[in-house]
Amino acid sequence: MTFQELGLNKPILRALADQGYERPSPIQEKAIPPALSGRDVLGCAQTGTGKTCAFAAPILQRLAAGKASGRPIRALILTPTRELALQIQESFEAYGKNLPLRCAVIFGGVGQAPQVERLKKGVDILVATPGRLGDLYGQKLIDLSRLEIFVLDEADRMLDMGFIHDVRRILSWLPARKQTLFFSATMPAEVQGLVDSLLKDPVKVAVDPISSPVEVIDQKLYYVDRGNKTKLLSALVREDGVKNALVFTRTKHGANKVAGDLVKAGISAAAIHGNKSQTARQQALADFKSGAVQVLVATDIAARGLDIEELSHVFNYNLPDVPETYVHRIGRTGRAGHGGTAVSFCDSNEQEERKAIEKLIARKIPVVEGHPWPMEILEPLPRDKKGRVVNPEDAEARAAAKARRQERDAANRAAAADRKANAAPARPADAAQPSRAKAARPAKAAGPLEQTPSAQRTPGEKKRARGYRASATLEEALTATAPSRPAAAEEYSDFYKPDPLASDVILDATARLLAPKSSPAQPPRAKQDKQRTGAASGGPKRRGGKTKSGGTQQAQPARPAAEPLAVPKAKKKRSGARGRGGRPPEVTLRTGSQKDSTEQPSLMKPYYLSRDD
Repeated sequence: MTFQELGLNKPILRALADQGYERPSPIQEKAIPPALSGRDVLGCAQTGTGKTCAFAAPILQRLAAGKASGRPIRALILTPTRELALQIQESFEAYGKNLPLRCAVIFGGVGQAPQVERLKKGVDILVATPGRLGDLYGQKLIDLSRLEIFVLDEADRMLDMGFIHDVRRILSWLPARKQTLFFSATMPAEVQGLVDSLLKDPVKVAVDPISSPVEVIDQKLYYVDRGNKTKLLSALVREDGVKNALVFTRTKHGANKVAGDLVKAGISAAAIHGNKSQTARQQALADFKSGAVQVLVATDIAARGLDIEELSHVFNYNLPDVPETYVHRIGRTGRAGHGGTAVSFCDSNEQEERKAIEKLIARKIPVVEGHPWPMEILEPLPRDKKGRVVNPEDAEARAAAKARRQERDAANRAAAADRKANAAPARPADAAQPSRAKAARPAKAAGPLEQTPSAQRTPGEKKRARGYRASATLEEALTATAPSRPAAAEEYSDFYKPDPLASDVILDATARLLAPKSSPAQPPRAKQDKQRTGAASGGPKRRGGKTKSGGTQQAQPARPAAEPLAVPKAKKKRSGARGRGGRPPEVTLRTGSQKDSTEQPSLMKPYYLSRDD
């Protein structure tokens, strides 16, 4: 059968021909026709048989046949790993290069801004990992209301390895009417019920026995002690003429350690795992595919879906805890009909894992005898206080992680000490006189704080740049927060007392309260002013500094302040001394030009008396 017989259109056929595809694989032959008709499909086939093309080609043809206004997201492909998401997006780009469709990929570990910009321009096909998809959907940057096709790749891992809650949450965002396609290399019985509940009348396609390894892969098993695994790996890479090799370890620390040991042995190697940034992971994978790196050491993050052309060897440095993972690991080689070799190392702590793998694949892995480092340690596995088996690899990884945390904490403490020293350097004068340190501190020489742009400074650095310094003692704090004395108080410092209950303050207030506004023996102040200008003696009235007759009025010489006041005689009134009704006159405070005690140079002067005429 050919691709033309499957019903694919000419643009897709030309793209497949450019990729070198001549005849469809068994999974493609059985999955493409029902997918083109719009039915749900559950495809289960061994790895490396072309499952990506089995769902990508029908999706491209169905979307190209229909049109939607506004270019909404019409197809969503959900994958467990970033590397697999990138690989699927590249396949869509290659198969649909002759079609007017847009494809985008989103995943975590990198900034979301470029991905959001691509989404705003409009995409027809979106490839995503669960984490980043949930983040962008929560920010209302993704609309899935017009979705037509949903694909779950590596369905067994998505449902069985903790992604079941994410999958159910994402399914609640999708429209009820849609086409669903599930593809995976393995389908254990415990997840079969979950898959059946999510698919509606699916077409089940299983071209090979579930969890069967590819027959063309040459499998080998070496019994070797844990301490000699790296030596055996280096020897096999050199002696067997390995073109390129993918090495799997159990822990991230183990991946870094093995890669470093290989580099020391003169073999180009790189590590890829979850602690690496996405940029570093993509660079390491690109170098490995291009041949710049001979050995790529990875955790199980690279076991699913990676398509590396003509990968010659796969090494299981540590046997996996999950038997199905072994199938995915060795499936990285022997792809598209090419041959490959899978080598596994087994020490005394991994006998249980070996038995589980052989039970799953229903065959014994051939053992290689006579190598230079045979297994000699046959002691039982160590156990902790609770009787649980302690894996040396895991214990070493935890110790390494603890050491890295201590190094980071020490570096952070050193950096904090440097920032504190640069912000407030200690000086001998300041140490001897802490109360004057704030006022006498000179301008600091230009340092890292002054060289940092103002927009990039933290709030604490901005305060230090303005001269702010926290008080070291209570005395400094009280001195800094004390109210400042007015400038006029310095001249009369003997009488300036901020305490409102001081005796002189009370005396001044009492004198002002008891001072009479006017008395029978003394005319009001306004009358004195008129007498002083000559108005009372019949002289011309003053207007604007001139008399009515046009002459200028002569100013009266001012009397010395020490002369006694001249009090004119006043006629006695019966009610004048006692006020209206015989009551004493009302007491009011002096206002206008009369000064109070705070404005007098001395309290000994009778300030409540008016000036003489």
